[in-house]
Amino acid sequence: MSNAYIVDACRTPRGIGKVGKGSLAHLHPSYLGSTVLKALAERNQLDTAEVDDVIWGTSAQSGRQSGDLGRMAALNAGYDVRSSGVTLDRYCGSGITSVNLAAAQVMSGMEDLVIAGGTEMMSYFPSIGEPGVPPMLDSGNLDLRAMHPQSQQGVCADAIATMEGIDRQAVDQLALTSQQRAARAIAEGRFDRSLIAVNNPDGSLALDHEEFPRPDTTLESLSGLKTVFDVVRDVPVDEAGMTYGQLIQKKYPQLERFDHIHHAGNSSGVVDGAAALLLASASYVERRGLTPRARVVATANQGDCPTLMLNAPVPAARKVLAKAGLEVGDIDLWEINEAFAVVAEKFIRDLGLDREKVNVNGGAMALGHPIGATGSVLIGTILDELERQQKRYGLVTMCAAGGMAPAIIIERVGS
Repeated sequence: MSNAYIVDACRTPRGIGKVGKGSLAHLHPSYLGSTVLKALAERNQLDTAEVDDVIWGTSAQSGRQSGDLGRMAALNAGYDVRSSGVTLDRYCGSGITSVNLAAAQVMSGMEDLVIAGGTEMMSYFPSIGEPGVPPMLDSGNLDLRAMHPQSQQGVCADAIATMEGIDRQAVDQLALTSQQRAARAIAEGRFDRSLIAVNNPDGSLALDHEEFPRPDTTLESLSGLKTVFDVVRDVPVDEAGMTYGQLIQKKYPQLERFDHIHHAGNSSGVVDGAAALLLASASYVERRGLTPRARVVATANQGDCPTLMLNAPVPAARKVLAKAGLEVGDIDLWEINEAFAVVAEKFIRDLGLDREKVNVNGGAMALGHPIGATGSVLIGTILDELERQQKRYGLVTMCAAGGMAPAIIIERVGS
């Protein structure tokens, strides 16, 4: 197979995902996506007619975010009409999957130049509503529920913490570390290479910095926050009165109680954002005089229990390591999405990782989680950090609804 090289990566700042509060919330999703696509074209002097495809991740494909956002964003960015586009949904894992599919197209020899990325504007949820009832919760789809009862993600996070014996002190400490590392990364300009300011259509500045972090966070302030999923646990999901908590206990009757430890401070932030990566074949890189920054070593997808939903990252990491012929100790840097603190904490414990190598510039608890874009953000983040530290291998993975996790390993090849 041919090598798939990552030539460039860029992303928007993450804006608070609330209408009236977030600096990006007034923009159209295709316009936000076009910002990073336009930047990739300009930064690399692309002939956009040569872009074989734009593979885009968006989870809530409803309202303004529907209708093949990848294609619309490319057109909005002024790309040649011969550059095609497709949009996919693997829930939170969409932004890794878009890159993995782009790499596979290049490595197979079917394409030479592909852009992968994603957009998610969580600020639209209150205005357009949730994108329908998820199939796993639809009372008209009881056959699926009978096979695989699935709950609300935060309730799943607390169930996992209970079953694993992970307490609130541990997850609050991880949340504090995330805030501290994000503050340091911002102060030291570690995100500067990838960060693209977003301008309004009239040319005025919309946002040029991360809007979500709370650098004044302390353990004391975290400890004072009320848990939220104890309330959600008892919410009925159907007319029969089945609750989110009972859906989990139906599969795991040994779970007699829930230790609720997650709250707004140790869960991922609701934000808007977009990110994109430029991938090319060796022949295209040579032909156009581009300088590759990394190569895709291996990719993998892994399913796990859909009832607990959030536990697939560990087996996904093991699977992609095996595909690459690497061991845990070979990986210099890790990015595990902080959907909830327990996901990252369990990941670190199960794999026996050095905490100084995991999410070194903070994660979603501090910076936010723009669902379909986050995976692409993390790949760009780990690439920048591999270069900063002059390290070799980085592994990125994340949980996704339905009990899934995509994963990718990249190797720095540039300076």
